[in-house]
Amino acid sequence: MPELPEVQGLVDFLDEHLGGLAVESLELASFTVLKTVDPPPQALAGAPVDGVHRHGKFLDIDCDGTHMVIHLARAGWIRFSEELPRTMLRPGKSPVALRLRMSDGSGFDLTEAGTKKSVAAYLVRDVQEVPGVARLGPDPLSPGFTREAFGELLARRPAQVKGVLRDQSLIAGVGNAYSDEVLHVARLSPFAHAAKLTDDEVDVLYEALITTLTDAVAAASGKPAQQLKDAKRAGMRVHGRTGEECPVCGDVVREVSFADRSLQYCATCQTGGKVLADRRTSKFLK
Repeated sequence: MPELPEVQGLVDFLDEHLGGLAVESLELASFTVLKTVDPPPQALAGAPVDGVHRHGKFLDIDCDGTHMVIHLARAGWIRFSEELPRTMLRPGKSPVALRLRMSDGSGFDLTEAGTKKSVAAYLVRDVQEVPGVARLGPDPLSPGFTREAFGELLARRPAQVKGVLRDQSLIAGVGNAYSDEVLHVARLSPFAHAAKLTDDEVDVLYEALITTLTDAVAAASGKPAQQLKDAKRAGMRVHGRTGEECPVCGDVVREVSFADRSLQYCATCQTGGKVLADRRTSKFLK
């Protein structure tokens, strides 16, 4: 799933390529991708793109006050083209869900791989009309997200720290991949109790969160949209690297699997050498 750094990379790329152009049309190939009815897609025709912004994992394309807000979900992506096909989209088995065509012939397709259709687009006059945006917590890279604010957030949450980092209503933009990375940098177990972390552990976790995201945003900056996924994978230390060597200590990277996702960690770096049991076969080790 694209997370804060990749979405920010897409925002920067689209702002550079769409900013100042007018929308020619918004074409739908999926009847379910658009979650709103007012304004209609035709309302974007002729509207200039005033800017592209990010809210957590949401893309926000401001078209003269009408916002097209996109959530890429797990398998969605933006496929930009300097010259889009002139043929109209047709509903069917294509991975393309919608197409935004610009006045100079360029634009992008919003695509989604697989059969689970979770990508969502909204046309709104105020981004707070999008339920997922309205419930977002603070952005971890915003100036107001201080060590003190982070510590207060953790102290109020009697939950595992990985779950807290992934909760969009608490911290906007961090998902499964970067929570694994942050916890590895901080040398903390994903199942550590958030409210019971010591002040020193909170200091280290805060620094790991900010530096990991800042470095990932910098790595994504300036890359074309089609390169961002590969850049993300290349930059991972433990996430998605089950069975490989930990880059810090050389131990094997291990995995805990759930029904619809998995996490990766290093036992030597994060759990004092204790291997966490896989929920597929047993309960977690305490």
